[in-house]
Amino acid sequence: MSVRTPDPYPGWLSEEDLYEARNRLPMVYVEAVPVRLDPLGYVNEIGLLLQADEDGSMVRTLVSGRVLYRETIRAALLRHIEKDLGALAFPQLPISPVPFTVAEYFPAPSQTSFTDERQHAVALVYIVPVTGECSPRQDALELTWMTPEDVLSPGVQAEFDGGRGELVRQALAFAGIATS
Repeated sequence: MSVRTPDPYPGWLSEEDLYEARNRLPMVYVEAVPVRLDPLGYVNEIGLLLQADEDGSMVRTLVSGRVLYRETIRAALLRHIEKDLGALAFPQLPISPVPFTVAEYFPAPSQTSFTDERQHAVALVYIVPVTGECSPRQDALELTWMTPEDVLSPGVQAEFDGGRGELVRQALAFAGIATS
């Protein structure tokens, strides 16, 4: 589990209410796999955030966050990309709110490979090209741009938190990159 900074847009729930809701309801999230494209539109780099978890271990993760009450999916994506990558990332949001996959996170290992100790969460996952200057903000220590081959290496895959390495593999497969 990652150490989280307070959300500057707390939505409609206090911290106590959010804790109670997480114990009773699935939470809706968006996740973005930031990519850089070559001139032909092929993925040539993937942006991964480096964070410290509660134990102080370094983990790789993606842009991620809750969808707030009365917030559109596109607005949530833009807000979290700006929060995690900076205002100058210049994301190219998808023309449709349909994700490339849906990830179901559970507090304990389950039939999915995704875990989040805090809650049951349903994440809509998108590949989002970015064209601007990115600098990690909030709780990320750094943003690293890696080639698809580097991201798929066993060493990097072992650094992912909560099964997100599998999401990156799915994103690359969706983008037409062989993952095996």
